[in-house]
Amino acid sequence: MWRQKDSELFLEESVLDDMTSSLDCMEIPLSKGTFTLVIAMAAIVVAIVSGKVFFLGVNAGTFYKNRAVANVSDVTVRPAERGIFFDRNDTPLVRNIATFRVVLNLSDFLKKPADVQGQELDQLAQIVAINKEDMQSWLANVNLERQSAIVIARELSIEQVAIIKNLSFDDIQIENDFTRQYEEPGMFSHVTGYVGLVSDKDMEKDSDLLLNDLIGKSGLELQYDEELRGTNGATIDYRNAKNESLGQQTEIAPERGRNAYLTIDGGLQTYFYGRLKEQLENMGRTAGAGIAMDPDTGEILAMVSLPTFDNNEITREDLVNPNRPLFNRVVSGLYNPASTIKPLVATAALHEGVVDTNKSVYSKGYIEIPNPYHPDQPSRFVDWKAHGWVNVYSALARSSNIYFYATGGGFEDIKGLGIERLRSYWHTFGLDEKTGIDMPGEKVGFLPSIEEKEERTKLPWRIGDTYNVSIGQGDLTTTPIELINYIASISTKGKMYRPFIMKKLVNEKGETIKEQQPEILRDISQLAGSMNEVEKGMIETTQKEYGTAKLLKNLPFVVAGKTGSAQVSMKQKTNAFFTGYGPVGEEKKIVILVLIEDAREGGSNSVPVAYDVFRWYYENRISK
Repeated sequence: MWRQKDSELFLEESVLDDMTSSLDCMEIPLSKGTFTLVIAMAAIVVAIVSGKVFFLGVNAGTFYKNRAVANVSDVTVRPAERGIFFDRNDTPLVRNIATFRVVLNLSDFLKKPADVQGQELDQLAQIVAINKEDMQSWLANVNLERQSAIVIARELSIEQVAIIKNLSFDDIQIENDFTRQYEEPGMFSHVTGYVGLVSDKDMEKDSDLLLNDLIGKSGLELQYDEELRGTNGATIDYRNAKNESLGQQTEIAPERGRNAYLTIDGGLQTYFYGRLKEQLENMGRTAGAGIAMDPDTGEILAMVSLPTFDNNEITREDLVNPNRPLFNRVVSGLYNPASTIKPLVATAALHEGVVDTNKSVYSKGYIEIPNPYHPDQPSRFVDWKAHGWVNVYSALARSSNIYFYATGGGFEDIKGLGIERLRSYWHTFGLDEKTGIDMPGEKVGFLPSIEEKEERTKLPWRIGDTYNVSIGQGDLTTTPIELINYIASISTKGKMYRPFIMKKLVNEKGETIKEQQPEILRDISQLAGSMNEVEKGMIETTQKEYGTAKLLKNLPFVVAGKTGSAQVSMKQKTNAFFTGYGPVGEEKKIVILVLIEDAREGGSNSVPVAYDVFRWYYENRISK
């Protein structure tokens, strides 16, 4: 039966069928992988765009917001006051003095013709101490994407401010400012450090810094720069495209930097500094160092490095002086410890059973050992004098080299620790690591080894090398802060604390933001028994007539100590050390270190300074 709808024709289908047959091709569906690839590529594009949007809007949002504000307004910076240093008795060590600075608006200045720019700089140079050529160099290198103004000069007088304002330059602004005024310049310089203008390297390290900023350059100013710096405020005067004021202003209050309360005892620091400086001047010497520390907490009570510098004004002479006044000898100086290493060697020898307290060694002033290369010429190692029979106590008190040659490297019936066990105990007492003191520039002492010597010199390690390091000579070096920290651990019978100077940081509301607590670096109390015996020898050093620090016997309390005389510069110079602690057995005690570079008579030159520092501390801090 014929049906009407069966005869319906569909033109589009007919045409497509004809085309398909004429083209001799067939349809193939797209694979699933094709769609996956397209979606993945789209996702990557979206991710890149989203990331850029996030960076511009979030990560760099503040920067571009500030640039936008700068383009439609005049911004007068309100600098933040830098935080103040206080000693442990709340005495300020620095002040912020209000002053003025002159600022050049770069966007307006650079629109002017070159000759007008030059004339403007010439006039400014007649008023403030600027160098026109230096100024032009700064302008050529300034990054206008990062800042729209540059400070030309600081610490302006009222007269200079008045003259500059009368010039009526539309691109010059006078802004309030602060200058750092350090109390007792030189005395605390290596502790507090100083501030200075940022350098290109500083800005590379911290993208938030601008060419105008003052930042810490050394000492605690550098160590805690971010906390001390604060955040600048601003007064924003909005303007239209014709640079006409719209009468709208926004005030952004500056946020003052945090105040730092230190462990430094200002009175002790003042006395220690003056006494060490006096001793150096009496000897015709210039360089030395002094440290006072609480051995039960690690708090630094005094830190002196001489020569010093005026941190209110860094001069070219400071930078080129061969005595390096900017160099902090306490944390960065590397010295042979000399006989101050002997308490460590004695502790190791007793603990390892190399000797006991009854074992005596005879010192006739030297020992000789066979020379394998020249049998008729034995190698001789000298004592600084003949001491006769000495045990661990008298060897420490007399500072006998022969005893420590034997216990360190071996001699006759004493096997000796040997270099490997010595290195192990150097490590135990932390001489191969930074102490972690919160000061920049801390160095690490050098601990010699068999492998290092053979690689460096192509010579074998000999017993004479072990002898030398056993008395703190040879290639062995430490920093003064490492040295005093190891001595402090003997006073605590094995508790070694991290030295620190900043006690707490306090914001402008008086709230404590950060506070440092005593931190045990290492617990080597397994050596306490040996340390007790070593302490007896260190007490004999100060209390016996044959002790090398017998002057300290005249103090009203007992001190345990050790002197040292390190021969340096091909034995042409001698560095004098004293380090020790007291009152022994009392709850409140301090450990001190005195170093005099190029001393004429060795350790004896450092003992009078130690005596006076101990006496001052006892009279002014302990007995009161």
